[in-house]
Amino acid sequence: MLEILLDATVRAGTPILFATLGAIINERAGIINLGIEGLMLIGALAGFAATHSSGSLLVGVSAAFVAAFAAGSIHAFITVQLRGNQIVSGLALTMFGIGITALFGKQLVGLTIDGFERVAVPGLSQLPVVGKAIFNQNLLIYLSFFLVAAIWLFFYRTRWGLAVRTLGENPAAADTCGVPVNLYRFLAVTSGSGLVGIGGAYLSLASTPMWIENMSAGRGWIAVALVIFAGWSSPKALLGAYLFGGITAMQLRFQALGTTVSAHILQMLPYFFTIIVLVISTLRLQKGASQQPESLGLPYDREDRK
Repeated sequence: MLEILLDATVRAGTPILFATLGAIINERAGIINLGIEGLMLIGALAGFAATHSSGSLLVGVSAAFVAAFAAGSIHAFITVQLRGNQIVSGLALTMFGIGITALFGKQLVGLTIDGFERVAVPGLSQLPVVGKAIFNQNLLIYLSFFLVAAIWLFFYRTRWGLAVRTLGENPAAADTCGVPVNLYRFLAVTSGSGLVGIGGAYLSLASTPMWIENMSAGRGWIAVALVIFAGWSSPKALLGAYLFGGITAMQLRFQALGTTVSAHILQMLPYFFTIIVLVISTLRLQKGASQQPESLGLPYDREDRK
């Protein structure tokens, strides 16, 4: 029972993990992105459409990344180049993603594809409890493991990562050191958006290999909250995403067992927990325990430096 629940937790938490990692990259550079929900939908639709047309899952994942990258570039242009309001731009991106995927996804509803299958790691997949959950998963889940480590190493073990973190803390100082602030912020927003798109592709290529309108079902908003809960750290994002995945897996398991608790109450559990996470994170922020980047949400203009 525990092995099954752990396996379901990893699979349910993976799309949230991709989205959270992408949002962390955005916010480490000082840019708030509330368009995560829309980017996930764009990635899900692009990934499914490309896979259905080409028959290649690799093409589908690549298309999801490129489509979300392109959509994220709109947000990057508005917030970085034009120094527009980041909250408004992000909300507009979410509404854009919901609308455009509903429009162009109509003809794909009901179609199916052969999605990602499990690939067992010899030997390790036979371990008790964690073997199936960790070492007998699809390639996108393995990719998420790699990205958690890679993003941590990038931010804390490379010059480029240090430069990006400095943008979120003090872009003027980074500018003084010769870091091209606008270029680095633009790349952080677009590359992070691409990762969010892969999270959407996971839904349509692995979790449910078909296109369903609004299939992200609020996961993007959970990812936004999870960034704060994880303290802008990719390893903590992994734990947080699986925590939410576990709650989702449990409510599905309860429904399958025929519990007398209303299905509507069970379905709202992940979102109720999101509210609790936001309350806890806000209290931590007020006590000074948060690792929020100092310049998060603030546009940078060299002419405004004092």
